[in-house]
Amino acid sequence: MYHIAQLNIALMRAPLESPIMADFVAWLEPVNAIADSAPGFIWRLQSESGDATSIRAFDEEYMLVNMSVWKSVDDLYQYVYKSDHAQVFRRRKEWFELMEQSATVMWWIPAGHIPTVDEAKIKLELLRKNGPTPQAFTFKQRFSVEDMLKTS
Repeated sequence: MYHIAQLNIALMRAPLESPIMADFVAWLEPVNAIADSAPGFIWRLQSESGDATSIRAFDEEYMLVNMSVWKSVDDLYQYVYKSDHAQVFRRRKEWFELMEQSATVMWWIPAGHIPTVDEAKIKLELLRKNGPTPQAFTFKQRFSVEDMLKTS
């Protein structure tokens, strides 16, 4: 059995303490609670504070990382676009810079595996270099577990 892992990164327009980021910060706990109780949710990256805003996986000081694991791509899609998370997602341009390269990647993992940030960074680079493949893809161009297994 396989699950879907996802990474998304975002470059903040200002420090988290800034008034520009206040609404985003206010939404962190509610959005994480929505994810934690969403159908198909398995795991999310977080520090002792309960979110991932203090985790710096990239050289850019204002780069946030978000990682999670879901039972299926459809479960993740429902959370991102159909739950109350969508309210926050629609406002992302208020808080984050437009990224020139892909900022989101998904990949299949064996059930029970918890991906590392380094693993996720490799998948993002793979997507940026090769475009969507069965090893690293996006919502717009998805691949099945079977596609991934055929190319492994």
